[in-house]
Amino acid sequence: MSTSSDPSVSIENDYFWMAKALRLAEKGRYTTSPNPNVGCIIVDSNNQKVGEGYHLQAGSPHAEVHALRQAGDKARGATAYVTLEPCSHFGRTPPCAQALINADIARVVVAMTDPNPKVSGQGIAMLQNAGIEVTSDVMAAQAAALNAGFIKRMVTGKPWVSVKLAISLDGKIALSNGQSQWITGPHARRDVQRYRALSCAVMTGSGTALADDPSLLVRPAQAAFSSYPLDKVRQPVRVVLDRDKTLPDDLQLFTDGFATWRIVSDKHEHSAGDLPFVTNEKRFNLSDVLQTLATKNINRVFVEAGPGLAGELLEAGEVDELIIYQAPKILGNNARSMVKLPDFASLDQVVNLTLHQQSQVGEDLKLVFHVATTRKN
Repeated sequence: MSTSSDPSVSIENDYFWMAKALRLAEKGRYTTSPNPNVGCIIVDSNNQKVGEGYHLQAGSPHAEVHALRQAGDKARGATAYVTLEPCSHFGRTPPCAQALINADIARVVVAMTDPNPKVSGQGIAMLQNAGIEVTSDVMAAQAAALNAGFIKRMVTGKPWVSVKLAISLDGKIALSNGQSQWITGPHARRDVQRYRALSCAVMTGSGTALADDPSLLVRPAQAAFSSYPLDKVRQPVRVVLDRDKTLPDDLQLFTDGFATWRIVSDKHEHSAGDLPFVTNEKRFNLSDVLQTLATKNINRVFVEAGPGLAGELLEAGEVDELIIYQAPKILGNNARSMVKLPDFASLDQVVNLTLHQQSQVGEDLKLVFHVATTRKN
């Protein structure tokens, strides 16, 4: 692509390079937690890429630093395309806005403002005060989708919650005797592994933990990653709701050496790994649970549970995304339903969904719904 004084060509150019920066940012999607995914590309005055980089993991150099190192002296007078506003504060690494200033960058194109109150608007202001031209909101929606969990935690103080359900064509999750392995096929199960890898935490209930003794860990062989940027797979923390602390200590969740947080009633004695909460009418306040997870830097929670916990989360309005793998099977009238919800009296009380994505995964149909944030009780 060539440079031009035509504003429409300039906008097209910005979108061209920002799209490439977003694809770079996506490379860190499994590893940056609790930090956001960020990509950066540096383009010289001849519209040639001279540097690129993406954030790999917390505590390592940010995307801008990688790109600037690659560009070297060619960064002077160049344009930097960054998928998230450059940070302006000292955290575990120095501020990236200052690094761009020191490199004598002439222009910075930003996809979206950082929702982190420590940064929000301040990075852009720092650049502008140094005489750098800043263009913002270029492919902002795409950048936000890449960091839905981080953004929600910063804005609301809660993580992004995805509930996964594997169901039959008639909306059942298991036969009446409890048999459910496997309703869906291997392609769907591989997809689930990748969701685990994307998530900071995998949540389940005590019933599922007792019945299935799951590990809820990422199985690299089953996930079959096309690429993974680290030698070792980052495992999510497991979160199990065990109100009365009745789960046996010899379950995989507690013996495999990986982190598990047990959510228990404050009425019971608790030990290392337990997170005690007040229970009301034998239920946790799920909003309190999620807020606490957010304080522990949990951006995304992937829920693999039975109909009870899935229904409680939906009823509480705490689900952002419902991921359904629907198999071409009919389990019958007495099979177990996908969620437990109250017997609604009118249609304005029901849980409303918006279809966000639909695709074929092997023999199964994958449906991703966004859940309405409010409903009438």
